[in-house]
Amino acid sequence: MSDARNVLGGPLSTCSERPKTGWFRTGCCETDAGDLGRHVVCALMTEDFLAFSRARGNDLSSPGPGFPGLKPGDRWCLCAARWLEAFEADAAPPVVLEATEESALELIALEALEHHAVPAAAPADA
Repeated sequence: MSDARNVLGGPLSTCSERPKTGWFRTGCCETDAGDLGRHVVCALMTEDFLAFSRARGNDLSSPGPGFPGLKPGDRWCLCAARWLEAFEADAAPPVVLEATEESALELIALEALEHHAVPAAAPADA
């Protein structure tokens, strides 16, 4: 893992190994200049958020080539702008602050992320 930092200022933790997430598919919400969507928010999928995302043209539930499809309870590195859009629509999924990359703060207030925070304990299938 790189020397990426999380929104709390500490080392960036792994978001999910199963399914393997992240811009680089390392399991971490790391990013670079090529990641135009800024996939930096480690979120815990909920049925409400998956429906919200599907309604906006990004079906994260259905499997595709190299993508298993997500279900409630999975962790996934979301685009910061999509998480903010869901937050503004009262549909934001919970976030793991320790696994959310610090550049998320360029778009999202820390207080909003903290309000939706869940414990960093590893998911059962990670």
